[in-house]
Formats: sequence, structure tokens, C-alpha cells
Amino acid sequence: MGCTAAELREQLPGATRGVPLVWRDDGADMTLEGGTLRLRWQTLEARRIGLVTLPRLALRFEFDERIGAEQRAHFMRYFDLHTQRGGG
Repeated sequence: MGCTAAELREQLPGATRGVPLVWRDDGADMTLEGGTLRLRWQTLEARRIGLVTLPRLALRFEFDERIGAEQRAHFMRYFDLHTQRGGG
């Protein structure tokens, strides 16, 4: 993702539809309908394009095996839409 860990922390409550989050230094855990999701992140080296510097964050989603493919896709679709940044 093109954001910092602090920026992602600000977005997570909305991106997860207000699900209670258990914060970790490197991520957050949450209980979804039917199971749990562990979200882990790692700060990557910033991408530099000319004079522009873009932060980068690698995210890993670890869904509980009890959460089905359809529910995962639904969660990810909403998460992606919520965390998109506008361009122009």
C-alpha cells in the first residue's frame, strides 16, 4: 500500500466497518463473522520517482480457515474501496 503505518491505523476502523481491533506493533487482529483476521504490516523502503517520495507498506491478511471465500472477497472489496486514494 502507498501509505505509512500511522495512516493505515487511521483508516482501519472505517475499512473494517467498525469491527473492534486488537492493535499490535506490526498489525491488528479482529473478529469477523465466522472467524478471525490477523492483519500484519511491514514498512518497505519508500519509492522515489524524481522528487516525489511515496511511502510503502506491505500488508498480509491471515483469514481464519472458517471464513469462506465469498466472505473474504466481500471484506477485501470493501477494504480496498475504503483505502483507495483519489488521483487526478
